[in-house]
Amino acid sequence: MTVFDRRAVRRHRDRAAASVQDVADILHDAAERLLDRLDDISRRFTRALDVGGRGVVAPMLRARGIETICCDLSPAMAARAGAPAVAADEEFLPFAPGSFDLVVASLSLHWVNDLPGTLIQLRMALKPDGVLLASLPALGTLAELRRALTAAEAEITGGASPRVSPFPDLRDCAGLLQRAGFALPVADAEDIRLLYADPLALLRDLRAAGETNAVALRNRRIPPRALFPAALAALPQTDGRIPATLRLAMLTGWAPAPTQPQPLKRGSARISLADALRGDA
Repeated sequence: MTVFDRRAVRRHRDRAAASVQDVADILHDAAERLLDRLDDISRRFTRALDVGGRGVVAPMLRARGIETICCDLSPAMAARAGAPAVAADEEFLPFAPGSFDLVVASLSLHWVNDLPGTLIQLRMALKPDGVLLASLPALGTLAELRRALTAAEAEITGGASPRVSPFPDLRDCAGLLQRAGFALPVADAEDIRLLYADPLALLRDLRAAGETNAVALRNRRIPPRALFPAALAALPQTDGRIPATLRLAMLTGWAPAPTQPQPLKRGSARISLADALRGDA
């Protein structure tokens, strides 16, 4: 099923390569929260793949002493990470099985049509017992802007078209990892709350990051002139500022390996669940 226009995604990222530095602080914060999970893993990684890190993630990995290759749908954005870097479609990755012991995808998989298929390819690119760290905008991200745009467009035109990307529910994310064959899948959420003095700055930041609308069923006509002023005026305010919420689903999964903990065979328990709940064990 085609949800996103991948050509539009590439165009947006090509254009954003010249402006993404304007939102580097936000991208760095999100990447740092994701990479903090490496500190809880008692092993050393030697070769990593940075998927769509927009020139932010690769330097952070290299600063940890990890050899890092970057890939991005946009050649211009891939080049921001420094060599070695390749232009590659996340849905058709060119890497051989077992090429990496770490894959990091920070805010880069939410424009993929076949997310389970992409996760399978990333798992195959990992060595046994390799780790995937990924973050995705989850349901609740930009909820304020979505509601304001929908209400304003319904008021002006009598209908509404998708103007903010659909995001997955956090509850589904661990299931996606499991479906893709990852062992020990974990999904948790972190919120980044931004405040804007100028509501137009929120739209400028989305454009600078390459996050403008690429939904395949988007309305491609020029929007009514009154739409965005009406929507921005309706946004809620906190102490005179416009809030924008980024709800990040943080995903951790391991490529299967014989050395990993394995569940006991069914029926092998020596204590019944009823006894354990009663505290008799």
